[in-house]
Amino acid sequence: MEQLLKFLRTKSSPKIVVLTGAGVSVESGIKTFRDSGGLWENYRVEDVATPEGFYANPDLVYEFYNQRRRQAKLCEPNRGHFALAEIEDLFGDNFTLVTQNVDNLHERAGSKKVLHMHGELFKARCFECGSVMDWEEDLDASDSCDACHGNLRPHIVWFNEMPLFMDDIISNLSLCDLFVSIGTSGVVYPAAGFYQTASSKGAYTLELNLNPTGSNFDSVIQGPSGTTIDVLLKTLRSVYTN
Repeated sequence: MEQLLKFLRTKSSPKIVVLTGAGVSVESGIKTFRDSGGLWENYRVEDVATPEGFYANPDLVYEFYNQRRRQAKLCEPNRGHFALAEIEDLFGDNFTLVTQNVDNLHERAGSKKVLHMHGELFKARCFECGSVMDWEEDLDASDSCDACHGNLRPHIVWFNEMPLFMDDIISNLSLCDLFVSIGTSGVVYPAAGFYQTASSKGAYTLELNLNPTGSNFDSVIQGPSGTTIDVLLKTLRSVYTN
């Protein structure tokens, strides 16, 4: 951490971008979507996470995300989620939280501004007008849009679809002083290239992960996300609070 501390002491008011992945929520009991067998909860990715899968069997896809939504309701934010909310409180508008996770645990822990690049379980999106609405319960083909009465789909970014908020994310990465990647494999693009974007603009890059990904971050802290994020919080507090 000495290298990170040395860097932070050169920045009076750093801009920070944090990317979180499945490793942050797994400690809350959220099962990781994709395992080594290419399955999501025993479903083929192609069947439940592509537009083609939805059109082939919409009932299966609706039920898959209904199950994920029910599971997420039973889970609680962990120490890592709360620590990130505290970092946001410390840095305010200079802090940007980007997540690949579709659960709402960051918000439930107190994070106020979260860019869900892969969508959100607790929202639905209209096929017709594109309206996005909060959705807490099961969703199926009989549900319709409040605005135009069109059909609804899970507000999830499927494979072969463009992640959300990319303009905002790239803009923040280009301006940040510190980029932190937490609990993500670093192999799925475009998120896998975020550290390169930030580094190319002079940002310090830090990886917090259970297992190092082999990427060329300036520093790596290995361990469970709840523990490593708490270390980051304490480090930031040591520099930026009296």
